[in-house]
Amino acid sequence: MKNGLLKGFMLFSLFLFVGITYGQTVTGVVSDDMGPLPGASVLVKGTSNGVQTDFDGNYTIENVGEDAVLVFSFVGFKTQEISVNGRSTINITMSEDANELDEVIVIGYGATTKKDATGAVDAISAKDFDVVAAPSPAQLLRGKVSGVQVTQSSGEPGAGVSIRVRGNSSVRSGNNPLIVVDGVPLDGGNVSSGGSDFGLGSSSARNPLNFINQNDIQSINVLKDASATAIYGSRGANGVIVITTKRGKSGEPQFTYNSTVVFSKIAGDFAVMSGEEYAGLGGADFGSRTYDWEDAIMDNGFTTTHDVSFAKSSENSNTRLSFGASTQDGIVKKTGIDRYSASLFNSNTFFDGRVKVDARLLYSGIKDQATLITSNAGFIGNVIGTALYWNPTQPIYNTDGSYNVVSDTYINPVQLLDSYNDETATNKLLGSITTTVNITDHLKYQFLFGIERSTSQRAFEVLPSIQIQNVAQATDPQTGETRYGTAGILSDNRFNRTFEHTLNYNNQFSDNFTLDAVVGYSYYDYNADGSMSQATGFNANQTNLVDNIEGGLENEFTASSYRNRVELQSFFGRVNATIYENLLVTATIRTDGSTKLGDDNKYDYFPSLGVGYKIVNEEEGLVNNLKVRANWGITGNQEFAPNSAIARASYGNNGALNVDSNANSELKWETTQSYGFGVDFGLFNRKLTGSVDYFHKDTKDLIFPVPSAATQPGPPSPRFVNLPGNLINKGVEVSLNYNILSTENANWDFNANASFLDNEIQNFAGFIQTGGLNGQGLTGAYAQVITNGMPLYSYFLYEWRGYDADGMSIYADAAGNDTGLGTAAKKLLDKQPLPKVNIGFGTNFNYKSWDLGMSFYGAFGHYIYNNTANAYFFKGAFLGGKNTSYEAATSNQAQGDPNSPSTKYLEKGDFLRLNNATIGYTFSSGILDKIKAKNARLYVSGQNLFVLTGYTGFDPEVDTDKQLNGVPSAGMDYLAYPRARSFALGLNVTF
Repeated sequence: MKNGLLKGFMLFSLFLFVGITYGQTVTGVVSDDMGPLPGASVLVKGTSNGVQTDFDGNYTIENVGEDAVLVFSFVGFKTQEISVNGRSTINITMSEDANELDEVIVIGYGATTKKDATGAVDAISAKDFDVVAAPSPAQLLRGKVSGVQVTQSSGEPGAGVSIRVRGNSSVRSGNNPLIVVDGVPLDGGNVSSGGSDFGLGSSSARNPLNFINQNDIQSINVLKDASATAIYGSRGANGVIVITTKRGKSGEPQFTYNSTVVFSKIAGDFAVMSGEEYAGLGGADFGSRTYDWEDAIMDNGFTTTHDVSFAKSSENSNTRLSFGASTQDGIVKKTGIDRYSASLFNSNTFFDGRVKVDARLLYSGIKDQATLITSNAGFIGNVIGTALYWNPTQPIYNTDGSYNVVSDTYINPVQLLDSYNDETATNKLLGSITTTVNITDHLKYQFLFGIERSTSQRAFEVLPSIQIQNVAQATDPQTGETRYGTAGILSDNRFNRTFEHTLNYNNQFSDNFTLDAVVGYSYYDYNADGSMSQATGFNANQTNLVDNIEGGLENEFTASSYRNRVELQSFFGRVNATIYENLLVTATIRTDGSTKLGDDNKYDYFPSLGVGYKIVNEEEGLVNNLKVRANWGITGNQEFAPNSAIARASYGNNGALNVDSNANSELKWETTQSYGFGVDFGLFNRKLTGSVDYFHKDTKDLIFPVPSAATQPGPPSPRFVNLPGNLINKGVEVSLNYNILSTENANWDFNANASFLDNEIQNFAGFIQTGGLNGQGLTGAYAQVITNGMPLYSYFLYEWRGYDADGMSIYADAAGNDTGLGTAAKKLLDKQPLPKVNIGFGTNFNYKSWDLGMSFYGAFGHYIYNNTANAYFFKGAFLGGKNTSYEAATSNQAQGDPNSPSTKYLEKGDFLRLNNATIGYTFSSGILDKIKAKNARLYVSGQNLFVLTGYTGFDPEVDTDKQLNGVPSAGMDYLAYPRARSFALGLNVTF
């Protein structure tokens, strides 16, 4: 028996020796459609014999049998198996993997794949972006990620956006998520100046993410639950969005050019009457029939975008350089945005790959032009308001070409448009240097230094040639005459620094245990300063006020300045463990200390735990992947005003000292404790992939200013405290991706997502007003409240029930009976402005050289308060000589019926929008050879092609800032900049 075993062993050894001795060497290049692919894995199937491609995509693998099979793989690409069949050279082009579960996702201080994540994380990459350039990277997320709602405040170029990840987590503090760009957490505050309120309302600051060029983005990752966000501790309660910019990928030089031309026009309408309709109803007739409100202030928009990039990589270096320029004219006259951007990525390795230095730089120069479209204009109105109420039988110009001036409260819209100038110049620089030292094969140290620098200056003026009651006017103390015109210059500057040290350990100890651990220290230094100068009362013939601001009346000159600094120090650690290949565990702890907080609460701890188990993990079959997840954690929110914990005082105009805020040494963070469960799955040979999540978030220690008796001279002042109460957010998210068709010449994918949200204030004793209303008869009115047992910003209104025989509005009293306004009672309505359901779906179809894509998104279950209709569309406006809607002018309402906030103007906000439709053609190799290009694609695209809604305003997707006393609102619509419908023609070429 021993001799038999010995002979068998010697025979096996001989076969093995012969196989090793005579195995051949195979070489080749691995690439994707953009060029060589470094870091791809090449493995002889059934063995441990494998190598990785170098920076030029080259590989050499020895001891390969003639009948062996090579397995080519790379994260994010489809794995391919190729039979050698005696060949010594095998080149392969890899295609991206459509399977969502294999997609690489960037998390805090690391990366993983969807199938290995214990938290709720979603990602979109450059291939998922709509072809037409979006005004902001945030808008690339619209309808593409479950649980994420992105709402642009209006259709204005460069307008701000609100991003909500799994709903609102705060009553007063910022609800936008933390944005991290290339490892650098952004400040989160406004980087440009808001408009000054000089009687016609104020406007908001611009979108702080406008500085990022879409063509520089490689991926956007959304971290949603505590397992994923707790690594960011006190800044993770509202979710985290991680943006990664592109780097060079091709070994040989690669030049890319992108160009887009976009034509836009107004997509909605307010059906105010024409001159014929107005006169036909007996309105005051001044004879003109040519006025149309859209012609007066609207125009067709035109946008051009040009981007060029250069990329090259070698064995020890990688470089990408890009430049972009875009000019966008808004659909309202005298509005638009110009943006110029540049980015640089450079990576170098030293000492045989032991040390790596990455440098990234993003720069943008933005010039915004705005007109007087404000969020809180009074009864006189802003540019849109005056255009709507202008009597359509009144001519705009007199016969001598001068403006037709009616009165100082009834403003000519074209004169107002021409008399107002507003420009903002913003420059932003975001840069980082990351040094990575591979101490051993399993241990590496990384240091990141980042800066965020922005400067913004806004200059606005109302020319003295226009006279508006109580607006931009002052009395000359020497002559007693009234002088008009106002000008202001506002500046805002930011300089922020990030220092981060991390130590990462990664090792597979056995087939049954893999450990990935990171510990780190961070220090953030955020600095902000700014100033404002404003003057009123200029000479009547002055036309350029901002360049001669000292030309205003001396006693009407005002100036102010500010400076803030916030420091944040953090210690953190995370462990990811894979046990027996199927059990995944993530544990995180972070300690944060902030100068924003009171002396007694500067530090706090933020732990989390996530667990996942892969029940099924197969390549083929009915069920390919099935993973269950659970998570728990605590995160914080520090997006509240600096200096909220300290006492602040200022001197009044009379020289008296006033206390602006009292100190609170016990002020601490709002904290959110959350838990959730999820399932990730892949079915039908991974043709159908998706996930389902349930989450529950409980926010407490709500930060809010409350009145308190001042301990120093001056009037009573607020004091920031942590209110008792809880804000509960819970919901379900569903995400699906299905590959309908996949052949050699055709591919068809469908994706869909939905989120079902619910929020409620609990254990809260306050009754806080917000949702301020503006317009004739609405001074001091409001529409929303925050109170116990109700969703955030619940509507608080009179219940309107029609008109009585005299044309006066009927409302409900406290007992629910019909009554007049004098005895009516406002009611707390079970209607909220935050959508209960958000959906998104889309499809992409490719056939040979042709491609077609469409994307939809919508929101349901919420209500919008139409403050515009409340302020302008009532019978008294028509009878008083102003234009209004035909329905209002012909209603039974009496002229003297008070214009009160009521359910008459509360409308359902449900909508479904076709956001984008694109058809493109990729040129064949024959044409590419003629122009010496690697790739070229021509496309046409349409955005906002239609919206299905019952809302009567411009657009149901609106978020006019109607805060009161710093308390935010939602779902309010007031004279918002209209949205545009756009058509684009684009070209992408790679050389």
